[in-house]
Amino acid sequence: MKEYIPYINGAWVSSIDGKWTDDRNPANDELIARVQTAGPKDLEYALSSAQAAFESWSVSPVALREQILLKAAEQLSTMQAEAVELLISESGSTWKKATQEVAGSIGVLRTAAGECRRVGSEVYAPTAPNNFSFSVRCPVGVVLGIAPFNYPLLLALKKISYALAAGDTFILKPASATPITGYIISKIFHEAGLPAGVLNVVPCSGKLMGTQLVGDPRVRMVTFTGSSDVGLEIAQQAASHLKRYTMELGGKNPMIVLKDYPIDQAVHLAGYGAFFHQGQVCMATSRIIVEAPSYDEFCLKFTERAKGFKVGDPRDHDTVIGPLIDVHQCEVIDRQVQDALSKGARLLTGGNHDGPFYEPTVLADVTPEMDIFDQESFGPITSIIRAEDAEDALSLCNNSQFGLSSALLTYDLQKAFSLSMRMNIGKVHVNDTTFVSSTVAPSGGFKLSGVGKEGGHYSIEEFTELKWITMQYQDTQMPC
Repeated sequence: MKEYIPYINGAWVSSIDGKWTDDRNPANDELIARVQTAGPKDLEYALSSAQAAFESWSVSPVALREQILLKAAEQLSTMQAEAVELLISESGSTWKKATQEVAGSIGVLRTAAGECRRVGSEVYAPTAPNNFSFSVRCPVGVVLGIAPFNYPLLLALKKISYALAAGDTFILKPASATPITGYIISKIFHEAGLPAGVLNVVPCSGKLMGTQLVGDPRVRMVTFTGSSDVGLEIAQQAASHLKRYTMELGGKNPMIVLKDYPIDQAVHLAGYGAFFHQGQVCMATSRIIVEAPSYDEFCLKFTERAKGFKVGDPRDHDTVIGPLIDVHQCEVIDRQVQDALSKGARLLTGGNHDGPFYEPTVLADVTPEMDIFDQESFGPITSIIRAEDAEDALSLCNNSQFGLSSALLTYDLQKAFSLSMRMNIGKVHVNDTTFVSSTVAPSGGFKLSGVGKEGGHYSIEEFTELKWITMQYQDTQMPC
C-alpha cells in the first residue's frame, strides 16, 4: 500500500499529528493509498517556510523562475503515464479526460514560464518639472491555493505556476477527494529545482485550513476553485482581513441554439459540453436553450446522442461517462429530476444510476420554476428549454444567479454580436461548446460564478500588487 506525506520546506515530511486518511477509487471503492494529513503544527511550519522563502524568491531572476517552470513542464511530460493513471484511479476521470488534463497542465506550465519576462513596469508622463514617474508590479507574498477535485492537476497548476512566475510563494491545499495529485505537483517542482519553502503541499481538512490559514495575516492572498457556497465563506473571511482573493466558482452554463444553426452540429457540440467528465465541470453545458422552430427535432436527436454514450470503466478508451467522485451526488441529481418532473418536465432518457455511475440524463420542457433550471447538478444531466425567439433565449440565458461560461450557436452575424454583447456571462463562445479553455485568455465568471481572472498576464495581474514610484532628479521648490 502506497503512503503519501505532506511536502513542506523542500522535503516530504511526516505530519506531527500523524493522522492518516484513506484515498479510494470512486469507481469501485478500492483503497488506492493512505495519505497523511497536516495538523496545526504542520500548517504553521508550511506558512513560516513560505514566508521565509518569499524574501529571496520575490527578487529571484526571472530567468531562474522561467527555467524552473520549463523544467517542471518537462518533468510532468516524463510522468505523463503516471499522472494519467492517477487521475483515472483517484478522480474517476475517463482516459480521454485524464490525457487531456495532463497535456493542458504542461501547457499551463510553459505559458507561465513565458509570463516571467512580461512582469514589467510602466512609465508615465511627468506631472511636475524634473520628475520621473513609473509603476512596478510586486509579488503579493504568501498565496494560499485551494484546488478542486474535478481537475485537480490542471486547476492547481493554473494557480501555482502563475503565482511562482510573479514571485510569490505558495501553499497548496489539494481537494480532500484527490490528495495524491498534490504529490505529483510537489514532485515535478522538486525535481525542477524549486528552492525550499517556495511551494508547500499540505493535505488537510477544509475547516482547519479556514480557521488557521485564511485569517492569518502572513497569508496575503487566497485563490480558490470550487462551489459558490464555500467560495462565499472564504471570500468573507479573507475580506474581513482586507486580503486579496480570486474565486472561480459554480456555473449553470447556457447554450443558445438559434433556428438557423444546423441541428446535427448543435447536438454534437451540446453532447460534448454536457457530458464530458460526467458533467463534473464548472463550465459544463447544463442549460440548452433552443429556439422554437428547432426545438422538437433537437430534443429527438439529442436524446439519441445521449443514449449512445458509453457508461462504465474509465480506463476503457471508449467510455464517456465514468463514476461521480461522490456517490451521494446521485441523490442530489435524483431530487432535481423528481422536482422537475413534478412541475411538468419530460424525462427523455436516463434518470437512473448504478452506484456512482449515473446514466446520461436529459430533461425537456424545463422552466425557471424548476430547481434544476438554476441549481448546479455537477453530474451527467442537462436541461432543454424552449425559447420563442432570440430575445426570449437571451432572457432565459440571463435568468440565473451564475455567469461563468456560455455558447451561442448561430450563423447570423448580427445576432451573434448583438446577443453575445448582452449575455451577462464571463465567457461567450460563438459556434462552440461552453467547455472552451485557454492558457492565455481571461477565464472567470460574473455574479456568483466568481471574482478575478485566470490565464496568462491576467493571472500575473491577480498575483501582484501595483506600486507607483516617483523620483525627483533635481531639487524642487514647494509652494509654501
